[in-house]
Amino acid sequence: MAAWINGNAADTDAAVDAAATLLATARTPVFAGLSAELAAIRAAYRLADRIGASLDPAAGDGLYAELATIAAGGALTTTAPETLGRADTVLVIGNRPWAGDLVAEVAGSKPVRGRAAGEERSVLSLGGPANGASRHVAYGIGNASLDVAIGHLRAFVRGNLAAEEAFGELAKRLAAAKFGVVIYDAGEIGEAGTEMLLGLLKDLAETTRFFALPLADPFQGRAVTQLSAWTTGQAPRVGFGRHMPEHDPWRFDSARQVAAGEADAALWLASLPSPRPSWLGSLPAIAIVGEGSADARPETAEIVITVGVPGASAGGSVWNERRGVIGYVEATGHAVADTAAGVIAGITKNIEKKGASC
Repeated sequence: MAAWINGNAADTDAAVDAAATLLATARTPVFAGLSAELAAIRAAYRLADRIGASLDPAAGDGLYAELATIAAGGALTTTAPETLGRADTVLVIGNRPWAGDLVAEVAGSKPVRGRAAGEERSVLSLGGPANGASRHVAYGIGNASLDVAIGHLRAFVRGNLAAEEAFGELAKRLAAAKFGVVIYDAGEIGEAGTEMLLGLLKDLAETTRFFALPLADPFQGRAVTQLSAWTTGQAPRVGFGRHMPEHDPWRFDSARQVAAGEADAALWLASLPSPRPSWLGSLPAIAIVGEGSADARPETAEIVITVGVPGASAGGSVWNERRGVIGYVEATGHAVADTAAGVIAGITKNIEKKGASC
């Protein structure tokens, strides 16, 4: 595996030792990205606890768009297989769900079990593309934002509005569903939109069966959320500065911390593809990235260590969006010796020898 220290090629052991030195002398380090296999994320949480670091996943904004609403009032959710097997009415909100394969698969099939088995499936779109490869009925939202449009639709479903023909028709279609599903991206519709949507589903569920199918982000956010919950009892943005997990999504927003000058070192974990933080070059940093990625280069950070990519050159447990669970993926190619979990464990071991400053 390749590694660089201050732009110069180095062996992995030297880079691990340099990373340990950097973190051991830091006062308020931040760990960002966390787009990696579960073992690496777990190792990052252990290291953060050891040195008093805070953690902020790349998926943070999307996760926090729905976490507060779900914590306050719960959610009626389902999975992709249940949607394909049972749903006779599917509402797709926004544009992001159309970027994947699920909507096309839903539109090209019929329910095969439950009350709607064998019937045609209605695919409806709110605020999404008017035309496309998939047959669907599109409802435009004009200049309104998605959260406002969802609130508007909820008012029609509840009978509080009745004038607008298009939204009235959509409300009737939803109410007539035998097994309905709404596909959406929480990061796209935002916290207000998510709160309004989950309320809409509860309204519909009073007379029929209607469920949410929120799309997972591509940066292992749901895996991070589950690991953080069973490790700390908190959502992902936590800090260990007082050697106990403290949750504060504003305080431990890594971009805010760096901009405010609160952080003096960073570790960016991205053995799986993840957007590089714009602030990464503004403070001493370690980048643990997948081999062959666009960021596997010496200028990415002060210390760069490349590792195996889960599902390609390394095995590992990652989020399986199809099943809605964490599952293990084998290495499809030649497995490499260095994994992100192993590198972080090595950094932790070296810090224990040196002694952390915090």
